Amino acid sequence: MVNITGDGIFTSKLDTVFMELPVGTVKCFLALNIFLSITASPGNALILIALHKVSSIHPPTKLFFRCLAVTDLFVGVIVQPLYQTFLLSRITEVNDNVVFYVSELYNVFSWILCGVSLVTSTAISVDRLLALSLGLRYRHVVTLRRVRVFIISFWLISAAFGSIRMSGSDIIFTLAAIIVPLCLMTSIFCYMKIYLRVRHQQVQVQDHASQGLANGGDIPLNILRYKKSVSSISWVQLALVACYVPFGIVLVLYVNGIENDVAWVATLTLVYFNSSLNPILYCWKIREVRQAVKNILRQLL
Repeated sequence: MVNITGDGIFTSKLDTVFMELPVGTVKCFLALNIFLSITASPGNALILIALHKVSSIHPPTKLFFRCLAVTDLFVGVIVQPLYQTFLLSRITEVNDNVVFYVSELYNVFSWILCGVSLVTSTAISVDRLLALSLGLRYRHVVTLRRVRVFIISFWLISAAFGSIRMSGSDIIFTLAAIIVPLCLMTSIFCYMKIYLRVRHQQVQVQDHASQGLANGGDIPLNILRYKKSVSSISWVQLALVACYVPFGIVLVLYVNGIENDVAWVATLTLVYFNSSLNPILYCWKIREVRQAVKNILRQLL
């Protein structure tokens, strides 16, 4: 582990964890992260343009999606290249001062962007639960102005986390070991609550629909449309949980004195993989976004 003061550098366990990994392992993770960086950047840029063209998504919800796409784009453009520089310094000669400055930038941007991404995804799950719970009052409670305030708050809080991490304080790991599981549990709770309420309301809808058909009426469709919307977004949340849970486990173990070099690199790579996976899920599960992306690609080609 590098631990130099004065004219040299000081880096924490996370900054130099890969120094003890076999060169072959480092090369594999380096190649994988280069690929993920290449896919995350244009993929999220396309999603941002597509979201601008889509008008059918409720504006506050679309703003959450835009925020998530922006953080994923910056992860591909900024965080992953810095992470790749760390990996590259393991197999090539890199000046210590360069490693130090890359370390500072990486620490700040990774904590800020991954923090905003995690909290925004959690906010999306809460937004969908509010849409179901509040009914007609939802559009009066969840307004574009309030969502903007929340998103600005996300960025400011994450920036504070980045500043704490840059100062070298290890308290950031303790805070993250609390916040990451809390966000993941909140998302899981929201979707479990949504699933149970939708299932209950579907039974009621089917009962009313049977009575309505017997009297020549129409079947209510609001709950079915909502279920389709939640199903689309739940895939994004499922990807978030799958990509962040391993990192959360490693983080909690690290705070308790248990650490593993390969686990750190692998789980960080999995977190960054989430930025490449989200655009695919948007196109696969949200028809309006998929159609907008197709139109953009036709124009470009």
